[in-house]
Amino acid sequence: MNAPKRRDRAATRSALLDAARRRFAEHGFDGTGVREIAADAGVDPTLIFRYFGSKQDLFAEASKAEVPEGIGEPGTGPVGLADALVREVVLGTRPASGGEHPLMLMLRSAGRPEVRARLHEEVCDGYLADLARRFEGEDAALRAELVGALLLGMGVMRDLVDSPVLPGADPDRVRALVADMVAALERA
Repeated sequence: MNAPKRRDRAATRSALLDAARRRFAEHGFDGTGVREIAADAGVDPTLIFRYFGSKQDLFAEASKAEVPEGIGEPGTGPVGLADALVREVVLGTRPASGGEHPLMLMLRSAGRPEVRARLHEEVCDGYLADLARRFEGEDAALRAELVGALLLGMGVMRDLVDSPVLPGADPDRVRALVADMVAALERA
């Protein structure tokens, strides 16, 4: 008689996260069920609760934004930081598992107060606060928010709206135009 097949905990957890990212990206939090996530991962739904505790905790893990290495280097000015964010986050290659940056995943579920709170924390207390420190002048926070609106808007146009030009635009041209806009804000 064959011994029961042992489950690879790390592989199962990874498969659940990949399936959750795909589902949450396509259907948002409220339109996604744990049974569908588990079926996509090829496991029993109870494993979601064993590995993550709850659907909310799975969503939190699946939508964690990881800042790419090198972004936020001290001494990088607003143009350099914006360029790195455009290159790595807005135009970066999407993982096959989720297809969208976690911020876009959260935007699809922004009708939930706890998701809006996380968005506020990640965007305002993270990216924008870092960007504001790189601008000089009393309206640094305003200029940082304008850059943030530009970058988030680009992400929305590319990933949610699927606009006709931006998704296929030459990345170097996009980066050059964004650099010009941010440089104008830096001089303002």
